[in-house]
Amino acid sequence: MSWDDAPSHVCRGGDSRALAFCCPPVKPCPILYALEDVKVSPQEYIDIKTEFGKKTRLGEGTGTCFGSMVWCCKTSKPCPLRDMVMMNIGMDEEEYLTLKKELSELLVSNGKDYTKEQINALVETFNVSPEDAEKVLEDSNNDIKIAAKLLKMQKLEKDEY
Repeated sequence: MSWDDAPSHVCRGGDSRALAFCCPPVKPCPILYALEDVKVSPQEYIDIKTEFGKKTRLGEGTGTCFGSMVWCCKTSKPCPLRDMVMMNIGMDEEEYLTLKKELSELLVSNGKDYTKEQINALVETFNVSPEDAEKVLEDSNNDIKIAAKLLKMQKLEKDEY
C-alpha cells in the first residue's frame, strides 16, 4: 500500500496527517497547533502513538532518538538511526510508510476509527457510495455528525438544481 501522498513534516508546514512523523511534544513547536486541529491533547498523542507501537513493528527501535520508530521522521529525511533499525528488523520503506499512514489515520481520527456501521448509515441515509461516505468521514475528522451535515448540505444543493 505505502503512502504516496504523505505530507511534509509538521515542522515544515505539513498538515495534521504528518503527526505520524513527529517527536513527542517536549518543546514549543508546530506540533502543538496540529494537535489542536485534531483535538488531541499532548498526552493523548503520546498514548495513541505508544499503543500503536505496542501493536506494530513501529514500536521497535531502541536505538532511535526516542526508543521507538513511532517517533521517527519520513524516510525522505535521512536518519541513520531509523534506517539501521529498519535494516536490522528487515522492514522496508513500503512497510514503514504503510504503518505510518495507519498511525496518521488513527491520530487524525482522534484515536477513534470510524466503523462500518457509520459508513453504512451514511450510505443508506444519503444514497452515496461507500467511498464517498468514507471520504466525507475523513474530511470531517471522522465526526459522524459533521459528516452527516456535509452530506445533507450536498443533497440540498443537488435538489435545488
